[in-house]
Amino acid sequence: MTSAKDLKKQLRKDALARRDALDEFWRVEIALEMAETAKAEIAVEPGQIISGFWPMRSEVDVRPLMFVLREKGARLCLPAILDKTTIVFRELVHGAPMVEMGFGTVGPHEEAEVLDPSLMLVPLAAFDARGHRIGYGAGYYDRAIARLADKGLTPRMIGIAFDCQEVAMVPDENHDVIIPEILTESGLRRFGA
Repeated sequence: MTSAKDLKKQLRKDALARRDALDEFWRVEIALEMAETAKAEIAVEPGQIISGFWPMRSEVDVRPLMFVLREKGARLCLPAILDKTTIVFRELVHGAPMVEMGFGTVGPHEEAEVLDPSLMLVPLAAFDARGHRIGYGAGYYDRAIARLADKGLTPRMIGIAFDCQEVAMVPDENHDVIIPEILTESGLRRFGA
């Protein structure tokens, strides 16, 4: 019998292959459309802290979406990798230095303020119709969300993906965080608890 870990690994591999096969120009257009969807679907309070991510490989480019949220009054932050198990969210400020974070991504320099987001745009490799996600296998987001919960914080989480990353079912594991909303090119989908 295949373990949950092995099944997730295969689902991740297959979903990422489908994502990688998408036309790069189409992905750019979709990123812009998703930003337009966010204007109508994602309410932002002035000064609200929202974490995004710098896209790597064939991920949805959420930068247009982040700029829309900034225009609505949000303070933005990006994940910064501290070590092999820990990310924090550092404020993204126009003109401030960015540094390599590994994995082909960048983040704000260590002098940037560390923030606790109240809304998180969450990258993922695959998801199912229950809001279960498969990340990239390192568990950074699961641990970061757990640390926020330990502080008594429960940020709104919106997974960001293409429709082709949906799988029939993600195997359940105790440490998994369920993402109640997923934004794809089809719109913002909300899942039951």
